[in-house]
Amino acid sequence: MSSTEKTYVEDIDRSLYDFRNEEKDVYKVDGGLTREIVDTISKEKNDPEWMHEFRLKSMQIFDETKMVPWGPSIEELDMDNIVTYVRTNTKMSATWDEVPEEIKDTFEKLGIPQAERESLAGVGAQYDSELVYHNVKEEVAAQGVIYTDLESAMHGPYAEMIKSHFMKLVPPTDHKFAALHGAVWSGGSFVYVPGGVHVEIPLQSYFRLNSPGAGQFEHTLIIVDKGAYLHFIEGCSAPKYNIANLHAGCVEIFVGEDATVRYSTIENWSKNMYNLNTKRARVEKGGKIEWISGSFGSHTSYLYPMSILNGEGARCEFNGITFAGAGQDLDTGCKVVHNAPDTTTYVSTRSISKSGGANTFRSSVVIGKNAHGSKVSVSCESLMLDSESRSDTIPAMDVRCADADVGHEAKIGRISDDAVFYLMSRGLSEEDAKALIVSGFAENVSKELPLEYAVEMNNLIRLEMVGTIG
Repeated sequence: MSSTEKTYVEDIDRSLYDFRNEEKDVYKVDGGLTREIVDTISKEKNDPEWMHEFRLKSMQIFDETKMVPWGPSIEELDMDNIVTYVRTNTKMSATWDEVPEEIKDTFEKLGIPQAERESLAGVGAQYDSELVYHNVKEEVAAQGVIYTDLESAMHGPYAEMIKSHFMKLVPPTDHKFAALHGAVWSGGSFVYVPGGVHVEIPLQSYFRLNSPGAGQFEHTLIIVDKGAYLHFIEGCSAPKYNIANLHAGCVEIFVGEDATVRYSTIENWSKNMYNLNTKRARVEKGGKIEWISGSFGSHTSYLYPMSILNGEGARCEFNGITFAGAGQDLDTGCKVVHNAPDTTTYVSTRSISKSGGANTFRSSVVIGKNAHGSKVSVSCESLMLDSESRSDTIPAMDVRCADADVGHEAKIGRISDDAVFYLMSRGLSEEDAKALIVSGFAENVSKELPLEYAVEMNNLIRLEMVGTIG
């Protein structure tokens, strides 16, 4: 595509994500997982004793737990070569000017400071294994909202709250990579919103992995009390390398009675990344969790945000889009457990496959014996752009009471020749016509995002489309 050609949204260059910095003054642990590595990370993090013990127990669980017998192959991921902790020669700052120039330049290129100034109430920026910047606007802090790094919060007035919530929704026994996370987690944010407080402007954390052969294991803990509201945005990216990287972060969200949390993610990991992230929310009476998920990168993904509807009238909405290109196998979806009466779930996902990419939508809905009058609607639509690509849907419904209303709908198709012809008759090239159709197909997610993130998502789709459709 020529540098002067413009699409229906402003184009971005893939180098926006693929640039990488020279590793200077970097401290790394050895690859793999040993007692010495866990002890070193715990010391670096100044863990309280309970956290040190938690890490060691998690390491033991990791050693004893087998890989899952289903899903895409991760045989090429050699844990003995994954570096679980990388620290640059800097400390976290609440002032952008104090961030080292090279790291600051990285986030400037990604647009994080500009987004903070224009549309965010607070920002956390993580570079490899350490947060380098964390700040929240004064007017938000004045409402009693806490938005800080998780590690320092473990030593402050919220220490007991963190201890009583940390990895309670995602225990290390959940799966092998949850155990790995419990052993080597590093960085991430702690958010607490008091009862009745509405945080009208989103908070954001951005995770940038710079080092080859490394893993990122940030932990995000969000607690929102009764009647409060929060929109939290997560962004992720990494440059391309010819060796495997690993993302095994964890998100835990506690949604109080009549509270609402919206959690939006735009992931643009590089194509050598194994994205084995775990996200989970527990929702109390009358509360609501909204997941907005866009996955555009990684070599292989296992990603299924889970919602546990614990209180009467609790609700879950999940809107997701995945885009699998050459060499990508993205196994994504969601899980919802209904534990109370009159709970509601609405799921709408879109998947796009091209150039041999594979998309699998995997959903699990559990209606407990006490979830009388609950309603579930699951809709997944797949668009394959060529004959080489693949799309699969694997729904699971476990219904244990007689008066629940549960439905699942799946559609798989191709771009309509008539639609392309019509758009070309209106002056668009064939490539632009198809890109426009694909972006419209992804509207279920883009319309739910703040404008600047919706534009970024459409740009990512456009970049994936250029030069690939004949």
